[in-house]
Amino acid sequence: MNFENLTIEKIREGLFKKEFSAKEICQYFLEKIKKEDKKIGAFLEITEDLAKEQAEKIDQMVLQKRELPPLAGVPCAIKDNILVKGVKCTAGSKILENFIAPYDATVVRKLKEAGAIILGKTNLDEFAMGSSTENSAFFPTRNPLDLEKVPGGSSGGSAAAVSANFCIFALGSDTGGSVRQPASFCKIVGLKPTYGAVSRFGLIAFASSLDQIGPMTKTVSDCEVVFKIIKGKDRLDSTSVEPKIKEEEFKIENLKIGIPKEYFGEGIEKRVKEEIKKAILKYEKVGAKIVEISLPLTEYALPCYYIIAPAEASSNLARYDGLRYGLKNVPQLSSLRDFWEAYFKNRRNFGKEVKRRIMLGTFVLSAGYYEAYYLRAQKVRRKIAKDFEKAFQKVNVIFTPTSPTLPFKLGERISDPLKMYFSDLLTVAVSLAGLPAISIPISDLPVGLQIIGKHFAEKEILKVAKIYDDL
Repeated sequence: MNFENLTIEKIREGLFKKEFSAKEICQYFLEKIKKEDKKIGAFLEITEDLAKEQAEKIDQMVLQKRELPPLAGVPCAIKDNILVKGVKCTAGSKILENFIAPYDATVVRKLKEAGAIILGKTNLDEFAMGSSTENSAFFPTRNPLDLEKVPGGSSGGSAAAVSANFCIFALGSDTGGSVRQPASFCKIVGLKPTYGAVSRFGLIAFASSLDQIGPMTKTVSDCEVVFKIIKGKDRLDSTSVEPKIKEEEFKIENLKIGIPKEYFGEGIEKRVKEEIKKAILKYEKVGAKIVEISLPLTEYALPCYYIIAPAEASSNLARYDGLRYGLKNVPQLSSLRDFWEAYFKNRRNFGKEVKRRIMLGTFVLSAGYYEAYYLRAQKVRRKIAKDFEKAFQKVNVIFTPTSPTLPFKLGERISDPLKMYFSDLLTVAVSLAGLPAISIPISDLPVGLQIIGKHFAEKEILKVAKIYDDL
């Protein structure tokens, strides 16, 4: 049986009716990964024993006629900067090449409790720093839609795994667009939740005030199911919250969609603009009101992000000194000189992009430059958030392209950091403001429509995204 096009609901229903077993589903996807992933490179690690063990538990529940959990038998993949107990977690870096996770991330624990089958850990840009998954210390990932193109990043491995039908859903992490942009490039659905909506406990930190775990799926409905399971306050993450907000009910004819003029200007490929405008027109035809808005500080979002994110990264990555985490090249430290030799030898295992961001972050935090760069960037960040607040007084949601370009070729931008950073042009402002946003495929071309909502309005943007499926 071909399980690739089944949704979460269909898998649970099929298990309940005994049309197939969890073992059959698990074996199908494991064999497909082993056979086809060599040309794509989506996975860093296949967790075959864990997957079979989880499948056996689900089959036992079916035999015992127990109520099946919401993700019973559903195969998934986990980005390799999210901890799965007893499994390697490298964050795509040589520094953590042999690190075995001692515990489950909160989101992984929730997935296990919900009955999901974890097939493996997916490739990523080292420490989630990149927009193409070419910065992995092990190998690049290719786009299943075109093997000459990148899948986006940093969650490119997770996006490729879903797009190539290696799993039903995957988890990624989004700091400046790392769930949404690869979702766009691979023609899948990717949700970045509101900052704090999903626990970050067990996520290897890049930029702590921006990082957020999100689901990557084939359908909006599946995305909603996974989000409901992983969201919620966690006592192990002080930044996580359980919001008490009144959910707004709306009809399509009352929906006001904001179109920011700054997101359709210079630098956006013509084909991307055309496809987004077609999608907007479809919403307008079924009764939605289109409102042109302005987000005037958009041009400052990218430079603001590339000050704040590296600053936080330089602090978070200071722990990888070879003494507490990662590789240990000197067995015994008998002098200060031994310590410094070990320290520098280990730090050299970082890749070029990670070193670049650590150096940039250290610079903007240093004496004499802190106020000129980091403090000013934080003030701009607050103003960017205020821009969105004003816009949401006029509209329910905001539509923009997810990426300014179509997927680019492997190697095309790897030697030009500024050109690579430009890939995040349309996603970083949302991250700086801590807002939720979803990218959905809208075309035969790999173009994603980004739907942005108010804080903790995931239910609303998911409803708006579902409308497109019916158009």
